[in-house]
Amino acid sequence: MKDKSQTLVILTPGFPKDETDSTCLPLQQSLLLTISRNYPTIQLLILSFQYPFTESTYTWNGIRVKSFGGKNKPGIQRWWLWRKIKAELRLIHEQNKITGILSFWCGECALLGSRFAAKHQLIHRCWILGQDAKATNKYVSRIKPDKNELIALSDFIAGEMEKNHGIRPFTIIPPGIDPGMFPSNGLEKTIDILGAGSLIPLKRFDLFVEVVADIRKEIPWLRVAICGEGPERKKLEEQISLLDLKETIILTGELPHIELLKLMQHTKIFLHTSSYEGFGMVCLEALYAKAKVISFVKPMNAAIHNWIIADTKEIMLKKIPGLLKTDTSYESVLPYKIKDCAQKIVGLFEQ
Repeated sequence: MKDKSQTLVILTPGFPKDETDSTCLPLQQSLLLTISRNYPTIQLLILSFQYPFTESTYTWNGIRVKSFGGKNKPGIQRWWLWRKIKAELRLIHEQNKITGILSFWCGECALLGSRFAAKHQLIHRCWILGQDAKATNKYVSRIKPDKNELIALSDFIAGEMEKNHGIRPFTIIPPGIDPGMFPSNGLEKTIDILGAGSLIPLKRFDLFVEVVADIRKEIPWLRVAICGEGPERKKLEEQISLLDLKETIILTGELPHIELLKLMQHTKIFLHTSSYEGFGMVCLEALYAKAKVISFVKPMNAAIHNWIIADTKEIMLKKIPGLLKTDTSYESVLPYKIKDCAQKIVGLFEQ
């Protein structure tokens, strides 16, 4: 992409409502900031379908954002939303000469993006980021994407997409870290185990609490924190109380992104009990913060240093005590940089 008039349109279900909304899609925030800073000849325009919940046009870190406030409403209201977005795309194309459309997730954004691009002979790419690779995603059959439209976030997601929909994405672009986001990395390790994410069934924080309860029998001085908010909070509070873990586990609620990164720097083990994960950005952040990571899902075929894959809860229970008792070496690991991620994304739109 070399022409100064080139415009890359981003289609996304949601986007931060302002520059303080740090917990909303941190990977996408980091990616678009990196593209904006490193590729000044590319104009970014973001169309956010559902969130923020109000319809408005605003500037986010110098990037124009148009939110449609869809609020995930179904039926005729969804049809009307799509109609407004199509009209906005036509207007943008007339005024800016769109040369590429990037859709986040293989859902309604990719449906509109793919059809508009085909009609106007534009390049469309869809970044498959997680649950959109599951067999339950009905949008794939409606989109009928060519494999050359599809980018997978990880080897795992590429495999899931091929297994469930018979389409192998033509490339894999993993997420990356911006080292500049992290504060001083020489902080004392005062948290034994940390978990972070939305408190929803998919993340299996109930299993996280069970693991902590079992490990505390062997290590009574355990110090644990869970960062996040969601509908499962009350159940978790009840579970923590029932297992007599109130003095062991702290529920911090949702923290600003920078505060979560600081907490990771105080952490020895980042435990990720999610049953399904495209590529846990929090895991990469924890690795860079000098924590060791243990998870069920293996995102990449190649092993990542200090990232331990546990197929079962029992394996987790075997691994964690040894790491806490004997492995006191903590090093920063940077498998992927957001700058490289941005470079690869931009490269896909070169004519």
